[in-house]
Amino acid sequence: MSTPSATERPTPVSLASAFLYWLKLGFISFGGPAGQIAMMHTELVEKRRWISEQRFLHALNYCMVLPGPEATQLAVYIGWLMHKTKGGIIAGTLFFLPSMLLLIGLSWIYLAFGSVPVIAAILYGIKPAVVAIVLAAAWRIGSRSLKNRWLMAIAVLAFLAIAVAHMPFPAIVLAAAVLGALGGRFLPRYFQPGGTHPSAVASYGPALIDDDTPTPEHARFSWPKLIAVALIGSSLGLAAWVIIAALAGIESPLSQMSVFFTKAALLTFGGAYAVLPYVYQGAVEQYQWLTPQQMIDGLALGETTPGPLIIIVAFVGFVGNWGQTAVSDGQLLAGIAGACAVTFFTFLPSFIFILAGAPLIEATRDNIRLTAPLTAISAAVVGVIVSLALFFAEHIFHLAAPLAQWDWVAIALTAAACVALFRFKTGTITVIGACAFAGLVVSSLH
Repeated sequence: MSTPSATERPTPVSLASAFLYWLKLGFISFGGPAGQIAMMHTELVEKRRWISEQRFLHALNYCMVLPGPEATQLAVYIGWLMHKTKGGIIAGTLFFLPSMLLLIGLSWIYLAFGSVPVIAAILYGIKPAVVAIVLAAAWRIGSRSLKNRWLMAIAVLAFLAIAVAHMPFPAIVLAAAVLGALGGRFLPRYFQPGGTHPSAVASYGPALIDDDTPTPEHARFSWPKLIAVALIGSSLGLAAWVIIAALAGIESPLSQMSVFFTKAALLTFGGAYAVLPYVYQGAVEQYQWLTPQQMIDGLALGETTPGPLIIIVAFVGFVGNWGQTAVSDGQLLAGIAGACAVTFFTFLPSFIFILAGAPLIEATRDNIRLTAPLTAISAAVVGVIVSLALFFAEHIFHLAAPLAQWDWVAIALTAAACVALFRFKTGTITVIGACAFAGLVVSSLH
């Protein structure tokens, strides 16, 4: 598609053209939520100008406050705003479908050949890169969200709350929302979307959906529409669970995973990086569907695929349901069923949140008292992501062990990955590939 000139408004985009863009994005959206959001911003705001900067940030702030993967939700939001419900469903589904299929294949290779020394060596090299990638994500989100000292202070407080005080993330979100409400009332210029005065928000020329574009008819809020969408979405989820329970049994891991990941989708805020500790606690410690080492390995595999990072849940579902049959020929089918079921229940609430709630958010675009809490929550999420990097580092580097037993090779790989990402702006896949090769070299020397 040709890029419109800087002074003319882009021509309307057909659903077929949007379909091709979202399909392409599903295959190239590496780099975790921060990279994916930046990629959508570059393509949709700066180049194609399908949506203005202000409306993009407004949608992003809403997605950041929701439980679930914010990059996926942002894709659903923009797809819905442009092409109604079918546009949102297409955008969201194509955003995660390629990565789910790739991760199913990687999960099978991992379980079938994971004990092979070459595979183990590659994973050993990739895992330290994960710590650097999470830190880079925090930096990239923070560079867009923390535009003043007040928002920086909220990020620091959020980090201390979750890493030191071990507060639950929903409590941190609530506290940030309260601080944002107070900031919107007494310091409004610091709590605008993006943390700046409206005049400081970038403009890249007229957009198809611009700041002054009237809200489309399908995007106007009404209570009957919200209730109808919520009921339809909830009924789909309930029907899917009833079918699974009838076929596999209520106490089966597949039924348990369906319920658990629905709760994870509803109760965890801050996107993929914030939900992972909750998934770890449930999948590893509570239900023991997989081991701590498998969880970290799954995250490493998830970083090698495009799409939302939370697609690691497909790995959890695959591994957790793999061993539920003693017949080797049935293990692959069991794993695929687990991956598909878990992915469905993890992403369904995100579609409901956007398709039901986005009209209400569209109606609040000019209300600072409603947008300021979202801006503050976006800042708090940065602190939570940094705490997640610390969480992974503790397990990968063995920081709980005596100093002499720390994995200094892994620490060195993380440091090198940080230099590549921060100093030289190296792409995520290049860093992962280099660390995987380093893992092979280190393994050959032992």
